[in-house]
Amino acid sequence: MPAKIRLKKVGRKGQPSYRVVVLDGRKPRDAKVVADLGPYDPKTNPPTFEIDGEAALKWLLDGAKPTRAARNILSNAGVLAAWDAAKRGKTVTIEAKELKADEPKKQPAAEVKETPKAEEAPEVEEAPKAEETAEAEEAPKAEETAEAEEEPKEEA
Repeated sequence: MPAKIRLKKVGRKGQPSYRVVVLDGRKPRDAKVVADLGPYDPKTNPPTFEIDGEAALKWLLDGAKPTRAARNILSNAGVLAAWDAAKRGKTVTIEAKELKADEPKKQPAAEVKETPKAEEAPEVEEAPKAEETAEAEEAPKAEETAEAEEEPKEEA
């Protein structure tokens, strides 16, 4: 029997909750469970799980193949590191990694509040620029008038 470690959905519609279980690999997702390794709740921040590390390690050593999602959970629980060490003949205790909550992302509303402040600063800077542009506009006009005066002299 090719055993698989995978997730079994136990939550209701719109409220997913899973159990990490060992099943016959040929059975569907919600088939009869061979062994239950623990719950997994993806709705919390960070996602929570309680894996029976010793039982999971036993199944991995017996040849059970974890699915991608189950592999990620077992890795976070520290089971895969213990499995790798056990394959090499070393004895390792299973230490679960602590998952940290995601930092809240900056909301666009906060950026909008900063935008008026940013607009005020350029207005103060634009006033000198306006004077400079006025002087810059006057200088080309003076050059144009000088050139215009020179052109008639060349024609004559």
